[in-house]
Amino acid sequence: MNDELDNEESHQKGWLERLSHVLLREPHDKDELTELLRHAAERGIIPNNALQMIEGVLSVSELQARDIMVPRSQMVVVEIDETVDEFLPRITECGHSRFPVIGENRDEVIGILLAKDLLNYDLKKEGSNHAIQIDSLLRKAIFIPESKRVDVLLREFRMEYNHMAIVVDEYGGVSGLITIEDILEEIVGEIEDEYDIDDEANITTVDKRHFIIKAITPIEEFNEYFKLKWSNEEFDTVGGILVAELGHLPKKGERISFDDLNFKILQADSRRVKTLELVLAEDYSPPQ
Repeated sequence: MNDELDNEESHQKGWLERLSHVLLREPHDKDELTELLRHAAERGIIPNNALQMIEGVLSVSELQARDIMVPRSQMVVVEIDETVDEFLPRITECGHSRFPVIGENRDEVIGILLAKDLLNYDLKKEGSNHAIQIDSLLRKAIFIPESKRVDVLLREFRMEYNHMAIVVDEYGGVSGLITIEDILEEIVGEIEDEYDIDDEANITTVDKRHFIIKAITPIEEFNEYFKLKWSNEEFDTVGGILVAELGHLPKKGERISFDDLNFKILQADSRRVKTLELVLAEDYSPPQ
């Protein structure tokens, strides 16, 4: 028995020494480091949740803003000329703390509205719609390119005490937004996944009537796959169309059916839809 304990201790000591050796020198590549860390987790040297966060940190260093941003079609915004009665129910329902404010040019974000800045106003008071000048409450919006590295952005968020940035394309148009919470979620990871989804594919076939679809799937790709003719003039993604159809940001488990397509929200948070389940009816046939 003592020999077995000695062997086990020696085995673990060997892994600790190897782990320390890798961490004290520059690894050849991230794959080498990740493999060693996984072996260490399998042997109980480091906890699995610690391993997941380390892998999250490593993966974030390879991501750009475009990879994890909330697409424009799923952004909850306030229009500069809206009254309190018009925008308050929307921002109350979604529960966010910050909202991009768009001007008369609907393609332009002119500032950020913080929900806490509304606390100083009596929103129930008669005539309060005229008491709040939204433009006087606006905070400066931070703009970043789609190619911005996520790890660099996280450092800037922390150093400059920012929590949200507006992502713009090469022409200066708004592509989406990204928050510090979005980045931290990439590091911590999802609590659970209902389905094993191919990270590369936007549409995963489960069987001939059952599909798992990323909400960021471009409408053109969705149309081609399912032989549909959805318009992409107003929205660019499948998630954008579903949000518009529902009239609110859906929650996990919520269902919606239209055009003889039955959708269920598999993954969503307070800011965006992530993954959808699509089940086709047995007699379904694409419109001609």
